[in-house]
Amino acid sequence: MEYVSRVPRPPLDGLIDDLYYLEGPPPYARLLLPPMPGALLIVNLGEPFLIRAGAEIETAEYADGCVITTPTRAFEFGYPPRTRSVGAHVKPWGLAPFLPMPAVELCDRPVTVEQVWGRAAVAELRDRLAATDGPHEMLTLFENELLRRLCETAGLGLVRHTSSVIAATSGAVAIGDLTAAAGVSSTHLAQRFKEHIGVTPKRLARTQRFAATMLALDFTESIDWGGVAAGAGYFDQAHFGHEFRAFTGLTPTRYAEVRRRFLSEHPGHALDGWSLPAD
Repeated sequence: MEYVSRVPRPPLDGLIDDLYYLEGPPPYARLLLPPMPGALLIVNLGEPFLIRAGAEIETAEYADGCVITTPTRAFEFGYPPRTRSVGAHVKPWGLAPFLPMPAVELCDRPVTVEQVWGRAAVAELRDRLAATDGPHEMLTLFENELLRRLCETAGLGLVRHTSSVIAATSGAVAIGDLTAAAGVSSTHLAQRFKEHIGVTPKRLARTQRFAATMLALDFTESIDWGGVAAGAGYFDQAHFGHEFRAFTGLTPTRYAEVRRRFLSEHPGHALDGWSLPAD
């Protein structure tokens, strides 16, 4: 697959980790995406893709793209035989200035871009992107569209600062300390987080700790799961195992097997890093 990415220019760099262009056949027809401490915005330029946001939810088709706020559970992403899109890997709070609704309304409920920005606007954007020559030009066009849509968002500074502290500590911070440092009540902070991220500070800290733990592992080596649990600050290995199944639907051992399959079958692939083959 062709994958081109870059960090956007200010002020978008305070909201978005990177903008990217993706084209080509996927490594697997379906990928399992565990919860991540971040959001996702994709404008689709190819055939529709499929998303299943939880085992008890029906798979839905997304033709124009999707908007996914910080999730609390794994979801399946189904690619067409050849995919083409531009997108943004967004910081946990980064979607808020682009949404017409509170982020909590989209928690674990991916929606199409059309549902957020309107059918006519998204159709025009997709046409302009499709007519653009080359990935870099497409990313510039997409960046300009995001800059044009950027809105002032009350309370975002509080959420951004507090979320940054959670990330810097890999989720190992007492929420009471965060509220005390911010000079607000726990209720106020939780409400702001739900508005701008879609989840509470406690839930974001759980996700941040799990993601940091997983991304630090070398799956080509033997893993001492008890040591991993202790090092990440979980109460015990049973607590870690419970969190693991809640986030991925898999046991740690099974997760490692599936990660190794990806590494073996598609070494160095553009999509490797967090996703798992789901088929």
